[in-house]
Amino acid sequence: MSKMFVKTGDTVQVLSGKSKGVRGEVIAVSPKENKVIVKKVQVVTKHVKPSRMGEQGGLVEVESALYASKVQLVCPKCGEAVRVGHKKGGIRVCKNKECGHEF
Repeated sequence: MSKMFVKTGDTVQVLSGKSKGVRGEVIAVSPKENKVIVKKVQVVTKHVKPSRMGEQGGLVEVESALYASKVQLVCPKCGEAVRVGHKKGGIRVCKNKECGHEF
């Protein structure tokens, strides 16, 4: 199990793939698989069966997980996708030289 640099609720930017350059909010984090689910990124169509009588099944669009290495945290102060440093006490820091904002 590895420690993740992103947390639920963070804004991230996708670095590669179909959704390259898209920014979105992290919905869920899976440290065991080293994956994240980002809102409105890598949307897949899922077939759903009706679970009860009278309920309708069909096609549902759902966000799929992507590897955490394919996203980069967006600094709320400078507004750029940046690398993350760490201070004592688990505080995350923007690695942009001019910024240095703490998350």
